[in-house]
Amino acid sequence: MISLTLPNLARLSPAQPDLNASVSQAETSASIPAAMTSTRAKPRVLIIAEAANPVLTSAALVGWSCAKAIAAVADAHIVTEWRNRDDFLRAGLKEGQDFTAINNRRLQHLSWSLTNKISPRGHFSWSLYAMLSNLAYPFFEKKLWKAFGPRLRAGEFDIVHRILPLSPTTPSWIAPKLKKIGIPLVLGPLNGGVPWPKGFDELRRNERDAAGKLRSLYQLTPGLKLSRECASAILTASRTTYREMPSSVQDRCVFIPENAVDLTKFPLNPREVPPEATDRPLRLSFVGRLVALKGVDMLLEAAAPLLRTGAATLDIIGDGPERARLQSILDQQGLTDAVRMEGWIDHAKLGPRLRESDLFVFPSIREFGGGAVLEAMALGIPPVVLDHGGPPELVPPGTGFVLPMTHREDIIRRLRELLIAVSTDAARLDEVGRKAQQHVGTYYTWEAKAKQILEVYDWLLGRRETKPDWGSPMGMK
Repeated sequence: MISLTLPNLARLSPAQPDLNASVSQAETSASIPAAMTSTRAKPRVLIIAEAANPVLTSAALVGWSCAKAIAAVADAHIVTEWRNRDDFLRAGLKEGQDFTAINNRRLQHLSWSLTNKISPRGHFSWSLYAMLSNLAYPFFEKKLWKAFGPRLRAGEFDIVHRILPLSPTTPSWIAPKLKKIGIPLVLGPLNGGVPWPKGFDELRRNERDAAGKLRSLYQLTPGLKLSRECASAILTASRTTYREMPSSVQDRCVFIPENAVDLTKFPLNPREVPPEATDRPLRLSFVGRLVALKGVDMLLEAAAPLLRTGAATLDIIGDGPERARLQSILDQQGLTDAVRMEGWIDHAKLGPRLRESDLFVFPSIREFGGGAVLEAMALGIPPVVLDHGGPPELVPPGTGFVLPMTHREDIIRRLRELLIAVSTDAARLDEVGRKAQQHVGTYYTWEAKAKQILEVYDWLLGRRETKPDWGSPMGMK
């Protein structure tokens, strides 16, 4: 049995000089559920994942995967929005036992519809959608509290972990309520706010990211400051997000990127390099939405000399508004025979397709996460990324190639020089690929991610003395 000492209690309810009027230390100390004063084999966790879905992509799939991974190491119950209910059931979860679906569809659909109407044609504004979703989300949490507030006050859960939304600009309406009854709240992994790099103003205008210019106003969002101060731990998925956090909460921030690898789709099997690898073309690949900020046109220009001479091939996997322009570049430059661009493929088939390549090139100039980078690394394929946003934080030295974020012409020059250098060095690529695969196996499987989060829970519950810290990038501590 472990009693909560005053230092442990401080971690559960950090001091808040500007919030004492709303929540007193005495109230917090007196209302800690008795269940939290004992060591349990598995912590009892209420997981909030409003948009989690097993059949969608991006944040929805991240939320689902993370919640399921946590449920494997904790006694967890997932709360999601009603629109995901049928997919949860088809995935084998039992309603009431494994998850609860809360109906907030009308307001969420309104946010999506308004964004569609207001966004420039053909350019869905994710920044605008995030702003409108922030207005609708509190109603979801209010319904959640109505359903689970009595159970939380009764001590049925040790921790509440809000995985979704991923946005660091979304306040939690229940944060002060949880603090008052002594239930630790974990927020994240949170990610967002990656700035546009200098020198790409024209590209930003073409992306029509007008709403993004208003993002600096998010600090004025009602309840945001209170949510952060009441959180016991904040999982920051990027250094950008960490730097945005007030200094008063940075001691509660833990670096854990949101993405990980599904080993059923991307198994960590040793990559076999055929003996003839030195005699065949360098096989390059790219995976992602075909939009201007992904930098595929820069990749084409950098690789053009190798593509023309047959020294390299390129597999572009994805689709989007840039596809027609990229095809035009291929036609004009005479690169059609060396480049494969057939659109999206099923995610379950992506692993075998990527295994055909030697180098994964992802020159996105503004990327928050970089899940495709990890998937390539899991297969033993070294990535090439730019030193901006989330991707470089996934690629420590020796596991890939990180190019400086400078300006377009310099990026193309550096990328071309790198491609030429590695095109005749299969042994180097093989060594870097092995290290990349080992890195993913250690830190970036969903099983590894669940264990990292479990260590955060242990810290909050007084089962370990120090805050977990794996460095940034992970493994560089």
